[in-house]
Amino acid sequence: MGGGAARSGCPLRLNRRLLLLLLGLCSWTAALRGNDNSESLPESIPSAPGTLPHFMEEPDDAYIIKSNPIVLRCKAMPAMQIFFKCNGEWVHQNEHVSEESMDETTGLKVREVFINVTRQQVEDFHGPEDYWCQCVAWSHLGTSKSRKASVRIAYLRKNFEQDPQGKEVPIEGMIVLHCRPPEGVPAAEVEWLKNEEPIDSNLDENIDTRADHNLIIRQARLSDSGNYTCMAANIVAKRRSMSATVVVYVNGGWSSWTEWSNCNAQCGRGWQKRSRTCTNPAPLNGGAFCEGMSVQKITCTSLCPVDGNWEVWSEWSVCSPECEHLRVRECIAPPPRNGGKYCEGLSQESENCTEGLCIQDKKPLHEIKSQNIETASDIALYSGLGAAVIAVAVLVVGVTLYRRSQSNSLLLNSSMQPDLTVSRTYSGPICLQDPMDKELMTESSLFNPLSDIKVKVQSSFMVSLGVTERAEYHGKAHSGTFPHGNNRAFGTIQARNKATYIQNLSSLSTRSELKTTAIFGHLGGRLVVPNTGVSLLVPHGAIPEESSWEIYLAITQKESSLQPEGTDVLLGPEVTCGPSDLSVSTPFALTIPHCAEVNSEHWNIHLKKRTPQGKWEEVMSVEEETTSCYCLLDPYACHILLNSFGTYALIGEPISDCAVRQLKVAVFGCLSCNSLDYNLRVYCMDNTPCAFQEVVSDERLQGGQLLEEPKLLHFKGNTFSLQISVLDIPPFLWRIKPFTACQEVPFSRVWCSSQQPLHCAFSLERYTPATTQLSCKICVRQVKGHEQILQIQTSILENERETVAFFAHEDSNFPAQMGPKAFKIPYSIRQRICATFDTPNAKGKDWQMLAQKNSINRNLSYFATQSSPSAVILDLWEARHQHDGDLDSLACALEEIGRTHSKISDITETEIEEPDFNYSRQNGL
Repeated sequence: MGGGAARSGCPLRLNRRLLLLLLGLCSWTAALRGNDNSESLPESIPSAPGTLPHFMEEPDDAYIIKSNPIVLRCKAMPAMQIFFKCNGEWVHQNEHVSEESMDETTGLKVREVFINVTRQQVEDFHGPEDYWCQCVAWSHLGTSKSRKASVRIAYLRKNFEQDPQGKEVPIEGMIVLHCRPPEGVPAAEVEWLKNEEPIDSNLDENIDTRADHNLIIRQARLSDSGNYTCMAANIVAKRRSMSATVVVYVNGGWSSWTEWSNCNAQCGRGWQKRSRTCTNPAPLNGGAFCEGMSVQKITCTSLCPVDGNWEVWSEWSVCSPECEHLRVRECIAPPPRNGGKYCEGLSQESENCTEGLCIQDKKPLHEIKSQNIETASDIALYSGLGAAVIAVAVLVVGVTLYRRSQSNSLLLNSSMQPDLTVSRTYSGPICLQDPMDKELMTESSLFNPLSDIKVKVQSSFMVSLGVTERAEYHGKAHSGTFPHGNNRAFGTIQARNKATYIQNLSSLSTRSELKTTAIFGHLGGRLVVPNTGVSLLVPHGAIPEESSWEIYLAITQKESSLQPEGTDVLLGPEVTCGPSDLSVSTPFALTIPHCAEVNSEHWNIHLKKRTPQGKWEEVMSVEEETTSCYCLLDPYACHILLNSFGTYALIGEPISDCAVRQLKVAVFGCLSCNSLDYNLRVYCMDNTPCAFQEVVSDERLQGGQLLEEPKLLHFKGNTFSLQISVLDIPPFLWRIKPFTACQEVPFSRVWCSSQQPLHCAFSLERYTPATTQLSCKICVRQVKGHEQILQIQTSILENERETVAFFAHEDSNFPAQMGPKAFKIPYSIRQRICATFDTPNAKGKDWQMLAQKNSINRNLSYFATQSSPSAVILDLWEARHQHDGDLDSLACALEEIGRTHSKISDITETEIEEPDFNYSRQNGL
């Protein structure tokens, strides 16, 4: 053992007391050098005088970055040897780097040891805990162990576990932006950026970034709007999250109400109003506009002025020494009140009370007589002048009667051809003038272009129209001055002079009533008001056998008597079917078009009926469950199952700012009185066929031409106005009046129009008559809403103008159909379907499945109360498919239920191809 100790470099000349210790240490060192897999070293060595090792530096936790090894160091005093032990195993001595020194203060030996740990060593370790290392130091008295230092591979993943999300918050609301950084070792630290600038929560008490990496703004301010980014970083890398946009908005608030205005009526019942503005505060950054009305109106009554009136004269007074007596009266019958006029005339009269027998005004009697003579001469003078005036008046009357007889002989001469240029005089310009300075054309100016203009007609052409009773008409005269049967035909006249004449007098003509009448029997039938989308389906069997009823269907063209309240909207025409005293045994189907974009989250739609007393009462809400009637709302029409006739209308109640009223935008054009002027008229009307048909008919009477296919505008109930403008007018060819290229219509004028089409006119002027082509754009947009552009490309010459087709249904030629021809489904097939589905089935394939397959999923209790639920469902199908007759969809529905093959497959081709029907086997029935 002594030789081994010498070969190992151990000193032999030592104190005897340390001999035992050195022998053991040398033998351990030799074994450690000679065998990499040596057994564990002893935890202690024989004791000797001195102190235990004291660690001056212990190994620290370390992270391996990429592939760079880390260095662990250990320093102890006094220490004879220091070795590292990693994961419970001693590190080979060759991997240690040792340094010795002497502490100058104590004179004790100081030893420092280093080892390297590589990435591969850490990755190869698969223990229950992290890779760790510990150093063990020996002294004379024993060993000391340092703390365990863990070694981990550092990394930072790329993707955040949770990115912050953008928010829109009201002012003074709380903002919480969540951020969960990517997984990493060591754990990443989070820093927040606003608009690329770091956020220091120590400088702003309103911001807290300490709560689990989240950013909390306790009370949002307008300055807190911006783009926020979460930055995560550790010793390996930095990661950047997606930016989150925070918008701090301000909801609008109403200002205080103004004082009530004066009553607008000077006498009797009127109204007064007050207003407020959405400026306290004004909405910012997309904040909601104020809810409610900006104007309030209340009724008021003003006291009418009462003019004063004299009471009866009093009795004459006693004759005075001046030979006069008096009588008086007072203005008290009644006295003037409320600003009325005072009585005219004298309140006191006096006269001589001695019949001239005494002096008057202290004058002699002969002077008084001379004054009476002068008065008599004045009377003679005035009498002569009156006679002269009468003679002149007689002469004027004679001349007038002579001229009138000559004019009537010319007017009633039937052999003369119509001449539009003879004796037609006007007291004002007879053309539709455009609005100035953005002043909108009102309804009266649209349909009454000659209002307040006196027109005198002395033309034989008017005689040919049948108007011979009167020669003078006024713009406000009753529409009955023109014959009812001729007004629609005027629109087809192509001669320029006649077209212009009819255009100028269109406001004096009357419109034919939109009404259809037919006699129906037990077989039922269909009534249609052509080109309006309004129809009435009378089912088979609704009318008793051997009975026939005359049923009519009409649309109210005048302004509806139903006045919606607040922001409610009349969504379609007011429709009357009757007679109202009739009732049917099977529900009939009434179809009314509407202009709402169907969405139950934005609209609450009601059906209302007018009572015999003229009041309107609610029948039902479309979403309501009831057994009295049924409403099915399609995108453009409402189909209603009813048992009683009457007058019905649809009212829409917007329940959010996203409620959309669909408007159809159409542009018409025509030459004006001045040959260099050209009028563009832009209409925004409800997207219903009847509203468009009404505008087309009126434009025909005015000689207007549809210039572009109408487009659909989605107008939201968000209180923003409508703007109509003319763009891209060719320079040097056309010009428009200053300040009229853009017109703005208030929201209330569009939203609460009560079905009267909105009309704006623009007047363009050619520089020279050689310009015959017009090219421009019409932009119709809602502020912060939908926009439509209509491209106008037209010739202003009638013989070169292309005609743009407009709305027309096939039902235009067949307003009434009776019997089997009125129905798309042959009666024999209808009976078989009803017999099949009216019988309940254990598998549930009954009429309820038929309703579901036809998209009827609501209020099924209504059908359950009918004697034949399937028949009513098919009636509803007939009403919905009156134009397309989509039998394929019905056949597919039956096939999906699974009964078509067994119940209807045996129907022969001859049964399907009944007379008056062109159905084939391809239709599935």
